[in-house]
Amino acid sequence: MVIGILTLEFRLHGNDSLKGKRRVALSLKQKLRNTFNVAVSEIARQDSHDTLVLAAVTVSPDATRVQGLLQKALNKVVAIDAAELVYDDIEIIQA
Repeated sequence: MVIGILTLEFRLHGNDSLKGKRRVALSLKQKLRNTFNVAVSEIARQDSHDTLVLAAVTVSPDATRVQGLLQKALNKVVAIDAAELVYDDIEIIQA
């Protein structure tokens, strides 16, 4: 079994409320879920108005498939351009 984790950190310029942050987070999470069938959650900095940290997770028996899927998800997030992506990381765990 292979577990893949995509960690994304965004800077939300001009955002001054958690409501605005939630709007951006929900949009990004829904697009990732619908397009790539991954589990997505906000994992850090929940009280920050200008920073959003999300993680997308998938499981598969094939490491190449996991890597490819998460790379496509990352490319989609970059193309969406809803917020400034300041950090990304793909971690593959062999279990």
